[in-house]
Amino acid sequence: MMLLVPGAFVRHPDKPEWGLGQVQSVIGHRITVNFENAGKLLIDGNVIELEEVRVGDDE
Repeated sequence: MMLLVPGAFVRHPDKPEWGLGQVQSVIGHRITVNFENAGKLLIDGNVIELEEVRVGDDE
């Protein structure tokens, strides 16, 4: 499992329609993410491995 920190951008691997999400908090395996199209959701990091997205690396 990767270590996510508040402020990191992520995508849900099974829900691309949710759009880009930003991690709000990480407490143990509980990750609160604010997604563009789905709002603020609590994700269980033991069940879902979010995909980290690097924003602004395009040069």
